[in-house]
Amino acid sequence: MDLIFVSMEDWDDIWRRNQFVCAGLTRRFPDARILFVGLPRDVSNQIRRGKLKGTLATSTQSIAGYPQITVSRPIKFLPNTIPLFRRFNESLMRSHVRKASQSIGLQSPVLWLNPHSAVHMIGSQNESAVIYDITDDWTSLTQSQRVRELTIVQDAEMCKRADEVIVCSQRLFEMKQDKTDRLHLIPNGVDGAHYSRVQAKNLQVPDAARSWQHPVLGYTGTIHKDRVDIELVEAIARKMTNGSIALVGPSHLTEPDAARLLATGRIHITGGVPYAQIPDYMRAFDVCITPHLVTNFTESLNPIKLWEYLAGGKPIISTPVAGFRDYPQHVRLATGVDSFLDEMQEALNESPDKPAARREEASKHSWDSRINDICDVLDQARIHHQSNSRPSLSSI
Repeated sequence: MDLIFVSMEDWDDIWRRNQFVCAGLTRRFPDARILFVGLPRDVSNQIRRGKLKGTLATSTQSIAGYPQITVSRPIKFLPNTIPLFRRFNESLMRSHVRKASQSIGLQSPVLWLNPHSAVHMIGSQNESAVIYDITDDWTSLTQSQRVRELTIVQDAEMCKRADEVIVCSQRLFEMKQDKTDRLHLIPNGVDGAHYSRVQAKNLQVPDAARSWQHPVLGYTGTIHKDRVDIELVEAIARKMTNGSIALVGPSHLTEPDAARLLATGRIHITGGVPYAQIPDYMRAFDVCITPHLVTNFTESLNPIKLWEYLAGGKPIISTPVAGFRDYPQHVRLATGVDSFLDEMQEALNESPDKPAARREEASKHSWDSRINDICDVLDQARIHHQSNSRPSLSSI
């Protein structure tokens, strides 16, 4: 079962849904080969930033520990803001992926598309099936009207042309029901064993966490203003009389926003932390928090951190966002500063049987079970592809 996996992010130490799916499929199919297509090497952007060096170098490599996976990044010479330039970049991408696929000997691969913008890839790779995997409502992201309109068109085209469409949340399932009759809800999952050491008492915490004043309210994941309620986090820190807040993950904050948070004296921003080390940082937490905004965008999410927090067993406090509010027996919901601080005090004195109950719930949502569901969809996709006469690609 060969696979071309076109991703919305590069393969790196910070694991997201795409890495878990690819790694799970290689374990399930030892003879499978996967070409993981990361973000294009953006020549025009690097020129503007004065960082062109290395951009044109070869970008195809293997992944340590996963010999079946080859990572490659196509080249992008021109800005996508002009339709003609975008189509030129797309043609380069199709050619690059086709050559990379042939170089590692892929045979009639399944084409797994994560970004809506990759709709142009359909029909270009001698694929045996096409999967469209939707992880977020990208139409609700903060962006220009022009980009939003293009996103809507590309997403609709992708839903129409893919053999099967997968979504990770109930909200996305509801949004896509009128766009395809081949829709599957497969949420994110967790490797529970990876988080077993969160509760260990005899292990050290990372050096960066040793100076954190307890109690520690800890967050793991991307720190982005479209997700994290920065004002709420700042207000909580300023009202805390003791303790600290640790934001563990890649930061996409502006310098002024980051400075505001650090100025409280209680907030620590670690930057990206490899997946292998996340349990060690969580061991330093007293409470796991999810101070997300409640918006159309966050409503579309199925946060991986929900399952990881449950697997870690520690108390959880979250704003009432999708996913977290579905587990009131395991998650404390808070709607403002005072509510967060009140719930923190309750969480610090919770019943000792709570951690085991959370870990038990996490065990029901393993990545292995998600891969089972994905394999079923892959089988259906191949069958549909053989008989499906997909409409031609619109001019978008």
